[in-house]
Amino acid sequence: MTTCIHYKVSGRVQGVGFRASTRAQALSLGLSGWARNCADGGVEVLACGAADQLEALRNWLHSGPPHAQVTAVTQSPAPLVRLDGFDIL
Repeated sequence: MTTCIHYKVSGRVQGVGFRASTRAQALSLGLSGWARNCADGGVEVLACGAADQLEALRNWLHSGPPHAQVTAVTQSPAPLVRLDGFDIL
């Protein structure tokens, strides 16, 4: 069963390759969606896939790439959308 989750990642997550690393992680897990920078310095992620894949991404988001300093990850359900691949917006 496919589900979509909207994540908001806070901390030092811009300028450290967070979106590109999120894309690589999501694709390796078989997820579709997107990642984009926010004006407040955070990163938003929409990911769609199976529950176990989404949980694995959520766990990864708590640390992110090597130079990131994640302080918080929040999540909320998102409407199901059909996306092809994983984009960096």
